[in-house]
Amino acid sequence: MESLEVTEDSLMGGKVLLKQPVGAYRVAIDPIFLAAAVHAKPGDTVLDIGAGVGAASLCLARRLDGIKVIGLELQREYVRLAAENVKLNHLQDRVEILCGNLLKAPPRLAAGTFTHVMTNPPYVEHDKGRPSPNPLKRHANIEDSASFSEWANFCLLMVKPKGTITFIHRADRLDHILSFFAGKLGGIHIYPLWPGHGKAAKRVVVTGVKSSGANLTLHQGMLLHHQDGKFTREAEAILRDGESLVMG
Repeated sequence: MESLEVTEDSLMGGKVLLKQPVGAYRVAIDPIFLAAAVHAKPGDTVLDIGAGVGAASLCLARRLDGIKVIGLELQREYVRLAAENVKLNHLQDRVEILCGNLLKAPPRLAAGTFTHVMTNPPYVEHDKGRPSPNPLKRHANIEDSASFSEWANFCLLMVKPKGTITFIHRADRLDHILSFFAGKLGGIHIYPLWPGHGKAAKRVVVTGVKSSGANLTLHQGMLLHHQDGKFTREAEAILRDGESLVMG
């Protein structure tokens, strides 16, 4: 940790403090929107797969009282930083970050025991990206140690029947998500995030219910930026005020 240069930043209008490494993956808006899309209630347990430095876990725990969030992260440097971030935000009673590989999960993670699973997986397929020489950045961006199907299978394994799985991913990989979860999730909601007027969506939030037969819903989604580049009021409500993402 002494050789890892970090900055201390804030999310959700200062409600969450975050140490993160310089020159590696840097938290943007994706984990905040991911956390905003999980609608947990007191007593629920949430698994955050690929937790990184804990951004989504901390945003969710700050927004909702009475829940327990377990983060699973492969890279030890991120796990150490995430543990520091949990303490920095005084959320030790609500958030715990474990070091482990989803291909061989820690024994403490029992299958079918989580009310909700959320994940912000690597966006780029293994054979289509240009790997960064920095391993912290490479593993965060490219499907290196696990493919999307392995990632998604683990989500299904860990969530309870009738529990929810929530992804944020690239819009151009929506076909991968839907083809994999066909017949496995129901009540799927697709929520595009539009970067600006007349621009194609780059991100989608997708949530569904395990062992449900409910129909799919494609929502209008949210416009993130005005023409001057400033965030819209709706985006600010998520990113600064910590409001939940209502898919309706």
